[in-house]
Amino acid sequence: QVHVVESGGGLVQPGGSLRLSCAASGSILSSNVMGWYRQAPGKQRELVAIITSGKDTNYADSVKGRFTISRDNAKNTVYLQMNGLKPEDTAVYYCKFTSAFYTSWGQGTQVTVSS
Repeated sequence: QVHVVESGGGLVQPGGSLRLSCAASGSILSSNVMGWYRQAPGKQRELVAIITSGKDTNYADSVKGRFTISRDNAKNTVYLQMNGLKPEDTAVYYCKFTSAFYTSWGQGTQVTVSS
């Protein structure tokens, strides 16, 4: 089993920055994918960015050039650096861990962009 815990959400003004962290623990295979998804009120959960254990990345068009995903494989931790935040980035951000045997979601962390 794999347990995932997010941290780093909060309230920020438009144009500001936040950094989210997600730590995975448990039965972690060296080959895996970790990523960030978000869900705004009344909307479906959507992909924000993912990164493989080989550090290949993929981003939603809406965050390209503003958000950067990275990971520390030694710590089984993934980060999401969010710059140039917009009110439409407001959502609960969830971390997801996927391997050949497990898929696990974190509990979510709230990001609110407002003046």
